[in-house]
Parts: sequence; structure tokens; C-alpha cells
Amino acid sequence: MAKKMTEFTTDLQHSGMIAKDLDETIKFYTEVLGFELVGVYPNGENRCAFLRYGHLTIETWEGEEAPMQAGAINHWAFDTPDIEAAWANAKELGLETREDEIASIPTFWDKGIRYFNVFGPNRETIEFCQIVK
Repeated sequence: MAKKMTEFTTDLQHSGMIAKDLDETIKFYTEVLGFELVGVYPNGENRCAFLRYGHLTIETWEGEEAPMQAGAINHWAFDTPDIEAAWANAKELGLETREDEIASIPTFWDKGIRYFNVFGPNRETIEFCQIVK
């Protein structure tokens, strides 16, 4: 029997926001708001940055057009220690996934990430993400 998806997560991992200008966004969040720059990572021809304040981590990236309006947060991501089990359960629940299989970005963090996204009832994106150890 399928379980609630929180059975496969440990916490909220990050929130995603497209940047109009990545360097300007990093400067604002670090120098004005006081966030810590955790890292800037390549993602194909573009870059992605992770910014942290306390328990909140924001993933922000370049290469897509920023909405430039309220509601500009792109996604929420949940930490999962077992991406395969989470994927199987999402399929059993009949959740609509953005990907056809578990995806990966090998350049994020030290050893990459494995993830998939589901759509909520308002077409919001909810990511399940495992940082590769």
C-alpha cells in the first residue's frame, strides 16, 4: 500500500528561484540580507547557487527567464535518503511526475544529486532530492 510521501523524506531541503541576474541575486542575498553562499555550481552552460540562512536554503540559477512577479518561487525540494523508494511510492500513488525517470545533476554539491519532481494540484512543482554521498 502506498504511503504518504513524507515517509520518504527527512526535511525540507531547499526552495528554488530563477534569477534574472545570478551575480546580482547572490550579492543581494549575501550582502544585504546576510545569507551564506554555500556554493556556485556549473549546470551545463549556466550556473546555480545555493544560499543559506539558518534552516532555509535557496537554490537560484541562471538560464531561464525569471517571472519577475509575486509567486516567483519555482519549487520546494524535500530531502530523501532513498530516491528509488520515493520514486516507486510516487508512482504507486499515481502522482504526475515531470520526469520519466529519476534524474541527476553530477555537478551539484560534492558528488551530485538525484531527483524527480511531481506536480501539485495547482501545477506547483515539488521536488524529491537525494544528495549523493
